[in-house]
Amino acid sequence: MFYGLNRILKNILPKRLFYRALLIVAVPVIILQLIITVVFFDSLWIKTNKGMTKALVNEINTFVEVYDDSIYEKDEITNLFSVYQDLNIEFVDDKNFTYDYDERWFSPIDRTLRRELKSRFGSNKFWFNTTNYKELIDLRIKYENGYFKFLVPKDRVTSSSARIFALWITVPAIIVIFISLIFLKNQTRPITNLAKAAERFGRGEEIEEFKPSGAAEIRQAGYEFDRMRKRIVRHLNQRSEMLSGISHDLRTPLTRMKLQIAFIKDKDLSKKLADDINEMEKMLNEYLQFTSSSFLEKDALFDLSHLIKEVIEKYENSNISSNIMPNISIKGRKNLIRRSVNNLIDNAIKYGEKVNVEIIKNNNNLFIKIEDDGPGIPENEYENVFKPFYKISKGRADSKSSVGLGLSIASDIIRSHGGNIKLERSSMNGLGVKIFLPV
Repeated sequence: MFYGLNRILKNILPKRLFYRALLIVAVPVIILQLIITVVFFDSLWIKTNKGMTKALVNEINTFVEVYDDSIYEKDEITNLFSVYQDLNIEFVDDKNFTYDYDERWFSPIDRTLRRELKSRFGSNKFWFNTTNYKELIDLRIKYENGYFKFLVPKDRVTSSSARIFALWITVPAIIVIFISLIFLKNQTRPITNLAKAAERFGRGEEIEEFKPSGAAEIRQAGYEFDRMRKRIVRHLNQRSEMLSGISHDLRTPLTRMKLQIAFIKDKDLSKKLADDINEMEKMLNEYLQFTSSSFLEKDALFDLSHLIKEVIEKYENSNISSNIMPNISIKGRKNLIRRSVNNLIDNAIKYGEKVNVEIIKNNNNLFIKIEDDGPGIPENEYENVFKPFYKISKGRADSKSSVGLGLSIASDIIRSHGGNIKLERSSMNGLGVKIFLPV
């Protein structure tokens, strides 16, 4: 039960920190306002209005009783009550007195007035209207063959402090919430900036010097992120320098070995050694390509459709078909995307005869599909083939020309751009590679 309630609350409540913090500030203010309003209207405004209405009805009842007494002059009584009780009184000789009136149940004034009049004069002895006049109440009381028409100021039955109270309780609350919005925006902005910087750095983009701001805890998180970023960048630079040295040191003996092989008279032995050296060179090149830092290239806006068309045209292979939407631009590292698509098309051509390349754009998502009609890969190997140097002998033939880094490089490049890559069965019963990239 509590688990289900917890899930419902999670779905209803906002997900962002700014709106959650705003709820923490706004909800108590609103609840306090409602409580104060209910208490005010119940204990002060309604009771005050009830007392004022009761006093008015008593005055009207007194007037009717005094008017009915024959020892007093009728006109004199009417003038006295008009002057001293602020009642505009008129007797109308009309036997067809109607008792039907608009029962405005939502109006506190109407409800209180109807209740008091009914308790004094009965159900069919009065009629009133509070909307015909802006500042007056039209009230009529049955008397003999006609009725008394009273025009009573509305301030006789209602307190004017209600509007002032509503103004004072609403305006400060709006001001408090508005000030809270400003402060909350300033407090959540550093968190948003930190998240954006972490996202950009995670995609391999070069970011400027990050300056932490905000509360002490947020600044501490920003300082730790900046220190971590600098350590990672220093490690990547050291790795690049080390790999450059390894590349230079290993290529020199390999070149000498190639020269020495030329002097071997045994051609079979010479060919085997040359193949081994070529394989070593290919492994070295692919390893350096795999471990090379992608931070060397900066993000730029480029036409992905044109890039993939160039890659396909480079192969000059009629077995490669394509369905590419034109003018699809993305922001990223162009050469890395080119390398990733090259690796995937190379694999498709190597193990299949027909290859199909397709680009689909849907709202803010971009999908690249590369399919072939080769033997495919077993489903239980879909995750393993993305591991560096992993090769399988099932389905796709194991070849000396492959060192198991093509899919690893492609996967790293796509993920560094905030995308995803997965394998599936193609429509041609071969392997299908589906790439997702955010636009």
